[in-house]
Amino acid sequence: MSDISQDTTIGGGSGNATELNGGTVLSGVGLFVSSGGIASNVTVGSGGYIDVYNSGTAISALVSGASAVLNVSNGGKTSNTSVTDGGNIIVSAGGSSDNDLIKANGQEAVWGTANNLIISGNNTHAYLHDGGTGTNWTTEDGGWVGIYSGASLDGFTVTGQNTYGDISGGQVTNASVTDGGTLQIESGVAISGINATSGGQVYVSNGGSTTGTILSDSGTAETVQGGGSASGTQVASGASLTVSTGGSATDTTVSANGHLLVSGGTIVDTTITNGGEATLYDAATADTVTVDSGGSITFENNATLTGTVTLQDGGSATIQAGTGGTIDVAGSRNTGVVISGLTSGGTVTTVISGFNGTSAGASDGIQLAGLKAADVTSVTYPSADQVNLLLTNGKTVTLSIAGAEKAGYTLVSDANGDLIYEVCFLSGSMIRTPDGDVAVEDIQIGDQVVTFDWKSNKTVCRPVIWVGKTHATVRPDLPHDEAGYPVRVRKDAIANGVPYKDMLITAEHCLFFEGKFVPVRMLVNGVSIFYDTSITSYDYYHVETEQHSVITADGMLTESYLDTGNRRAFRQEGKIAALRCTTQSWADHSAAPLCVERAFVEPLFRKLNARNSNSIGAEHAKLVTDADLHLITESGAPIRPFRQDGQHYSFMLPANTAYVRIVSRASRPADVIGPFVDDRRFMGVAVADVHLLCAQQLYDITSHLQAEKPEGWHDTDWADCAWTNGNAMLPLGGYTKGKMGLLSMTIRAAGPYTVQNHKTAEAKLRSA
Repeated sequence: MSDISQDTTIGGGSGNATELNGGTVLSGVGLFVSSGGIASNVTVGSGGYIDVYNSGTAISALVSGASAVLNVSNGGKTSNTSVTDGGNIIVSAGGSSDNDLIKANGQEAVWGTANNLIISGNNTHAYLHDGGTGTNWTTEDGGWVGIYSGASLDGFTVTGQNTYGDISGGQVTNASVTDGGTLQIESGVAISGINATSGGQVYVSNGGSTTGTILSDSGTAETVQGGGSASGTQVASGASLTVSTGGSATDTTVSANGHLLVSGGTIVDTTITNGGEATLYDAATADTVTVDSGGSITFENNATLTGTVTLQDGGSATIQAGTGGTIDVAGSRNTGVVISGLTSGGTVTTVISGFNGTSAGASDGIQLAGLKAADVTSVTYPSADQVNLLLTNGKTVTLSIAGAEKAGYTLVSDANGDLIYEVCFLSGSMIRTPDGDVAVEDIQIGDQVVTFDWKSNKTVCRPVIWVGKTHATVRPDLPHDEAGYPVRVRKDAIANGVPYKDMLITAEHCLFFEGKFVPVRMLVNGVSIFYDTSITSYDYYHVETEQHSVITADGMLTESYLDTGNRRAFRQEGKIAALRCTTQSWADHSAAPLCVERAFVEPLFRKLNARNSNSIGAEHAKLVTDADLHLITESGAPIRPFRQDGQHYSFMLPANTAYVRIVSRASRPADVIGPFVDDRRFMGVAVADVHLLCAQQLYDITSHLQAEKPEGWHDTDWADCAWTNGNAMLPLGGYTKGKMGLLSMTIRAAGPYTVQNHKTAEAKLRSA
């Protein structure tokens, strides 16, 4: 069709034509497309314009040249519009456009609706204004997008160097930034689910916030600065998160080769896993940090710890004298605390807790950088929780170590170590002797205690050959039976007068019933026998007789100490005694069999619980059946099943996926069924056959069924099925190299799961 050289109306009645195909709208001329009108393949030249309104439609228009305009308003629709060389498309309120392509020097402004918009090339712009909505926008190769207050966009990709997404208002979901693109977030905007890869950059400031950002490879970064905040960021594989002055980050996970840099900002609830590292400086602050084995955190230049760093064995925490806060060292061989700047003395304000050990070379240690053993001339204790090291230069180093004076140079093992679950009594337990009941803390080597020979039904007095004492500190982040909380057995819980007062013992301490020892943790009903969570720090004791015995504590038959190899973890009380050096076992040396079989323990549990006539019995766990099954790739990206048919799940995998993690809810049978089930493994889903389809080739994946299983799988008696722990690695054998894959698996069993006690990979990629 020839040029359109005068104002023309398509549609709208009054004898107007209803369709127009082709033609060029010249400068100063308008084409009006109204009700029922359709304009196709029209070119708008410099100075020309098209108005599409009142249910009019424009298809495949080309808007090219300075001041060329396509205006879509009030019921108008356009699709497949191309804008270039200074052209403009304006989508007003009530108008909509689909599949627009904005190229060099073109721009689009949206107050209505725009879907599947591409902004490509330098000096190319798009604007999403108040009231505007859109889906699946992509800006690339130097394009720029601005999103403002009141706008809403679902699906936003920023890709390429010098490409920007500037979000100063509105709501944006499912954003990704890659290949050097930049995403700027400010002015109160909250964005969730950003996926940043291949050098993508995210900047958050001025009240902006992000949730659940994934930074997955080298060169990829998020910067949180003045007034900005980030929550749930995952930093991995050479990526970095920088929190500058005025910025804050919560619930951050830093994993293999990931970097967290905090310069004057604040971090809270941070987890640093193997290969991850965090550095704080320039008055930065941290509160609640967990450093796993292989992770590290460093406080420099007046950085401050306001809460607790939980340092797992194999992790590293480097601090200065004035860092403050608390470092809780886990395990009994933890040497990861490094304190710098003490060569000229100084007082360390950071409190070290959980500091313990079993013997020389097998104990926690604190490294004082720049100091040598020969530099210390004496050790004194100015208070119960402080150690003074006098140096040869006349200066003094003061360390704050919980319980230092009482324990000496090396604190004994506590609940953070491997021995928390061993047999023990708390202070105040009354042990039966020939002269009456005596508090366990007053029992001495050589004293006689009354023992019960259950086979002959007689009492026999035997001498005490050893008494050991240590201190426990509860780890509240663990399940109650593993955290170290003592168990309180209420007066009369077992029988009338048994025990004759409340009894406090540790979870693994055994009570005696019908010729068998049963760990008290298997009898906890939450009413008459329960974990006393009000007690978080306590002393406990071992009492050993000539041979392992049934003794009486607080009127209850229980056991004496059986040395299964942990004696060195306890400090000996009283005078020295000659002890045998052989390690004993339950099978060969116990006074009665150790019984954890459900067939015996469950009836006992029910019987004891039934004694609580005024109670409702044990508290039942709230259960869910949904496994929340999904995959996480090696880059940390989640993959949900695209199809589920009964027990069969199917997932689409990107090319070059070397392995995935099978992630689900996970709970312990002891929590789901009851404590009388002696299975405290976290169980996720039972996986049977797994198949991978790549390039029309089907492969069987069987690594989880082999004797040597990958990380996160439980050994079972099944040959064709295995349970995950809720976060199990599944290697894919290199089959997806250069190819996408379809992974299908059969789930033989799953759940139920406890609501409060399940765990997921996102929570432990803080473990599981």
